[in-house]
Amino acid sequence: MKYSLALAFILSASFLQAGLLSSKDDVKVRCVYSGTDGNCVEPSLTATHELVITVFGQGVAPTVTASPAQAYALAKRAALADGYRQIAERVQGVHVEGQDFVKNMMLQRSTVRTSVEAMVRGANVMDTTFKDGLCEVELEIVLSYSQLSK
Repeated sequence: MKYSLALAFILSASFLQAGLLSSKDDVKVRCVYSGTDGNCVEPSLTATHELVITVFGQGVAPTVTASPAQAYALAKRAALADGYRQIAERVQGVHVEGQDFVKNMMLQRSTVRTSVEAMVRGANVMDTTFKDGLCEVELEIVLSYSQLSK
């Protein structure tokens, strides 16, 4: 409960600061990210519309398992975890930390770490496919203005 309240507060604050939540009744969709061709990639969340996020999580079956059913179950669990991570990245954002080590004016080592921390609720599994040891799960989550403004 503590995490869900914190996530709701962070999400609502982030969306409000970015100007993504709008109480206007217009149907216009504001462009959040514009690619090189100038087309909108991600629509914004408004009071009159819901925002649907769809991701595809992938998981690979381990080579050593007791049965094919166990391989399928483990691959599906990995695919679900990947899908939840992708949803969290889209909604919450990704924290990126980088570090470079320079010696004698030459780069010796460079590391980049990414992390995301979020509570994902209400994600629905739309489709699951398993082929050649790869499980792919389609997850969908619907966000509404009323969920984030509470």
